[in-house]
Amino acid sequence: MDFSLSDNHKMIERTVYDFARKTVMPVIKEHDRRHTFPHELLPQMAALGFMGICLPARYGGAGLDYLSLGILSEGLEYADSSVRETIAVHLGLHALPIFQWGTEEQKRAFLPPLARGENLACFGLTEPGAGSDVAAMSSRARRDGNDYVLTGEKMWITLADIANRFLVFAKTDPAKGANGISAFILERGWAGLTTGTIEGKMGVRASNTGWINMAEVRVPASHRLGEEGEGFKIAMSALDNARYGVAAGAVGIIKACLDESIAYGKQRQTFGKPIVEYQLVQQMLANMQQSIDVGQLLVWKAGWLKNQGIRNTRETSMAKWYCTEAAKRAADDAVQIHGAYGYSDEYNVERHLRNSKSAVIYEGTSQIHTLMQAEYALGNRRTRPMRCELPAYDPEYWEAER
Repeated sequence: MDFSLSDNHKMIERTVYDFARKTVMPVIKEHDRRHTFPHELLPQMAALGFMGICLPARYGGAGLDYLSLGILSEGLEYADSSVRETIAVHLGLHALPIFQWGTEEQKRAFLPPLARGENLACFGLTEPGAGSDVAAMSSRARRDGNDYVLTGEKMWITLADIANRFLVFAKTDPAKGANGISAFILERGWAGLTTGTIEGKMGVRASNTGWINMAEVRVPASHRLGEEGEGFKIAMSALDNARYGVAAGAVGIIKACLDESIAYGKQRQTFGKPIVEYQLVQQMLANMQQSIDVGQLLVWKAGWLKNQGIRNTRETSMAKWYCTEAAKRAADDAVQIHGAYGYSDEYNVERHLRNSKSAVIYEGTSQIHTLMQAEYALGNRRTRPMRCELPAYDPEYWEAER
């Protein structure tokens, strides 16, 4: 086993943390206060190669591996969850499924504009009455000649009201339940496709969250991703990518909480000494460090499996479950260490606490992941091969046209 980072990984780590500290952190607090999306960051992230970091150069990507995606996610969420969410949805939930399941023609057509940041993309799976129970979705897609006609509504969709590309799921054969779901790539501006923003969120306020309405939207058959009936498998494989980014990002939150708690604890004094000298404060700091070490190992293991082309649903689920719960605990402790100041948005830990709550809900609740892990442990669940697996990282292929 080799736990050292390559030169490329170290370069990504330096770049993303530098970007987080110098570019994101000076502006993100005000965006969070105003509930506004930081559009000004997108061109900068695109210029740095973040939008397609783990896509091959032949498709416009940066040609780096999946571990690089984890490092990027960690660094971005060190600054704020909303910025990491943009990459998770745009790349993990939209571009990577096209890379995994798309035809060569689809990859050539759709991936380069996504990797270059010319298009911004989202993922429409959740509905008002269908969250964890994906098979309960009510969206429908009927074949009409060379097109499909989609009807339905998606809810709690990150980037819904600002994206111009949508990967959505609808039932082409409702009688088959989950096996009757298909996936489609939609474009903003098509007749019958409308979106809106959901207001009043507790956290992740600098990210857009909204709804998608499809009223008889005509979609060319060339925009169907995968075969009919493969939508559920496509969605689940996409969630493996998103959960990986969520887990890595949660480590970034813990790192931010530890750094801010140490800095505050050294300058805040009670009874004549800095509060970091009190053992109960040190206990909270030690727990944060423990969570960072454990969380990084789980994330790196999942990233290594992705690089090898090995299915990692169980490992990624474990990483997402552990890291997000640990981040919530760390943020809660960080607010406690800051005392009354931690309850104010004068300090970043208040925002991290609000943001950390969302991650134990989206991409599978902690309760869903608990049940998944129990089923794996009991032998009642196993990871089955798919027709299209996420390609293993091959430096020669990935970087051939860089």
